[in-house]
This record gives sequence, structure tokens and C-alpha cells, in this order.
Amino acid sequence: MSNVPEPFATTLHIRDHCLCLATQQAARALSRRFDEVFRPLGLTSGQFSLLNSLNRPAPPTVGQVAETLAMDRSTVTANLKPLERSGVVISTVDPDDRRGRRVALTAVGRDLLAKATPIWVETHRTVEAELETGGGDRVRGDLRRLLGR
Repeated sequence: MSNVPEPFATTLHIRDHCLCLATQQAARALSRRFDEVFRPLGLTSGQFSLLNSLNRPAPPTVGQVAETLAMDRSTVTANLKPLERSGVVISTVDPDDRRGRRVALTAVGRDLLAKATPIWVETHRTVEAELETGGGDRVRGDLRRLLGR
């Protein structure tokens, strides 16, 4: 193992070619964009995704939400706490497994999601319009392949 740092040219190459870095940068830029449009509702892009993952016929378990969002359970639980405090979601003991929890939207949460969804639709349409023709489908397909889906 060498104590000599990599040449700066390697750093520039990684900066310009790293798919992980480019994906992280794009994700941050998209999150900021959606955070801005959701701000009047007091909602973040992450919270919108979380609320949307709860919009199911039956309340999901925390594990099911974690799987949907590709997050670990402890992160989902931490992100649910402020939404519970604000009355947007409710968490109950899972009747099928008393060790687990199920999470559901409250009436306030359903109303908030109903207000946020048209904002998402319009912003998402604008974002996709900025991509090359077919870009949205191509990007989603490529990302799903990387996820193994």
C-alpha cells in the first residue's frame, strides 16, 4: 500500500465518469427541486415519497415501507416520527405480529397527499420534458436494472 496520493488526473477522471457520483448529484438536485415545490405544504420530497408508499388498501408494515423505499427500517421509523407528531400518519401494533408496526395515513395525511400529488405531477412532467426524448423511461429502466428489478 502506497502513501502517495492518486494523481489529480485520476480525481478528475472519477469526477467526470463515476456513475455513483453522478447519480448522487442528480438525486440531490431533484430532491431540492421537489422540496421547493412542496415547501408551501410543509412537506419535503422524502416525506412525499413516504406518504405515497403508505397509500395502499391496507396499512403496510414498517418493513414493507422500507423495502418500497430501499431504506432500512430504523431510517423509516425516524422519518415517520415527525409525520406522526403532526397527525399525518398513525402507527399501530401489527395484529399479525405484535413485535411489528403498521403505518397508515390519517385523514389529514390523505388530504396532504391529495394536495401534493398534482404538484408532483406538474413538476415531474417538467423534469421529464427536460430530458431527451424517451429519457424518463430510459433512465427509470436503467436505474431499475441497477436495482436488480
